[in-house]
Amino acid sequence: MSHQITVMTRRGCGSCEQAERVIERLAAELGVEWSAADVDSDPEWRAEYGDRVPVILLDGDEHSYWTVDEDRLRRDLLRDS
Repeated sequence: MSHQITVMTRRGCGSCEQAERVIERLAAELGVEWSAADVDSDPEWRAEYGDRVPVILLDGDEHSYWTVDEDRLRRDLLRDS
């Protein structure tokens, strides 16, 4: 099964930048696609995620927020591989 990671982020957010670096490294290691989306580009995203960025989505479902739970994310990515 192929997975998709999305980092819900915001410009100027240091925690978001750190989360993106972790996701970029992990995605490269495991061969998983990832992208970032700015919560401020969509009113619904801003309402849903804006106070918890960065939010990590795995296959469209919320996986973690504020920080990347790398161990849990790795397990979840490998579970269905």
